[in-house]
Amino acid sequence: MLNRLIILPLALVAFAAPAAAVEVSCKNTPAQIRTLAATKGGEDATKAVKLVATGEKLCAADARFEAGKKFAAAAKLLGTELAALPTATAGQ
Repeated sequence: MLNRLIILPLALVAFAAPAAAVEVSCKNTPAQIRTLAATKGGEDATKAVKLVATGEKLCAADARFEAGKKFAAAAKLLGTELAALPTATAGQ
């Protein structure tokens, strides 16, 4: 029984980790998403730009993980993934 209590949380973490594996650049990623949003246009692009603005505020507050979630949601609205964005530089 004890093994199940330990293994289950570890398994959940293992499944969640790949989604957050993409490094987020607080400098380049917002610009890339905004460029893509300008190209796509529409209501989803407007929502994506709002998510990017929120992500930038989170970056300023040194909450890169949460900012990454916002950037990923914005990219998804635009029909792509963060990993598909060109030249995503980590640590900026």
